Amino acid sequence: MWPAVMHERRAVMTRSAKGRIESGRVAGPARPGEHSPGRDRSHSAPLRFAPEVRAALDAGTAVVALESTLITHGLPFPRNHEVALAVEAEVRAAGAVPATIAVLDGCIQVGLDAPTLDRLVHARDVAKLSRADLAVCLVRRGIGATTVAATMICAQLAGIAVFATGGIGGVHRGAESSFDVSADLSELAQTPVSVVAAGAKAILDLGKTLEVLETLGVPVIAVGQDAFPAFWSRDSGLRAPLRLDTPTELAAAHRMRRALGLPGGQLIANPVPVPDEIPRAQIEPIIAVALADAAAEGIAAKAVTPFLLRRIHELTGGRALASNVALVRNNARLAAAVAIALCAAAT
Repeated sequence: MWPAVMHERRAVMTRSAKGRIESGRVAGPARPGEHSPGRDRSHSAPLRFAPEVRAALDAGTAVVALESTLITHGLPFPRNHEVALAVEAEVRAAGAVPATIAVLDGCIQVGLDAPTLDRLVHARDVAKLSRADLAVCLVRRGIGATTVAATMICAQLAGIAVFATGGIGGVHRGAESSFDVSADLSELAQTPVSVVAAGAKAILDLGKTLEVLETLGVPVIAVGQDAFPAFWSRDSGLRAPLRLDTPTELAAAHRMRRALGLPGGQLIANPVPVPDEIPRAQIEPIIAVALADAAAEGIAAKAVTPFLLRRIHELTGGRALASNVALVRNNARLAAAVAIALCAAAT
């Protein structure tokens, strides 16, 4: 059943959303006065742009999408506010414009000004949004933070081709009985956005995650090394399927997929900087303790990842949190470089 479902999904995406890139932008809202039948589906999407982001997209300059679950579910206040500003600053310092995405007041907010960010960092009962619940949150005018999958969807609608995050979701340990598999994987197979991450989160079954990505036809490209990184660790013990070494090559691979009419994006696996790494041999026993704690407390579904990350941060005395922040900032820098290379290739 799974291969048949994925075959049909790919067929639909090939027919209806090929993700044609223009000036480093994916199919998204047309510019003023521009008619593009391939972008019709975004005309009615409730997008609301920060002026800085709208100006950059209209000018065809580099924009990097950023998710908002790190702000609402990954870090406590005021650390979440500080990190959100720091990650956006990394994108700007690298020469691109950051577009943090969230759902507010029935709109997909693309880019957060200071009052909007302040509102989000203090918000309570924020929905953690993926493909399944994005539309309902918009209809109910709730406050929602976007996961990797939801951020990819919104970035495509907004015309943003590159997205930086910490690590993607994937196949959870024990998925053979829980069937807990992140929607991030199927989103990468159908939405044409390049995702820069420090691999998949180390709490996952990374071997199975790579197998599913291969089945779905998602390019997994390690940057500057042969090993697939594992979030806090530079080497997961697994070899990455592909390797590229420069932002120019990564941008060229993105554009080539569009030229070939292939659906989906690519996972750019960017290892955490050496000074900020927690080697796999050190972090694995801590992950095992956190997993046991989650099982003992009956943690399930969307609560699993935030619980595990929070528990691991506690067990490492904050070291894992510092590494997490460092890798997100590192990914933001690389994403900006890839977005700039995409725009340069289009001129």
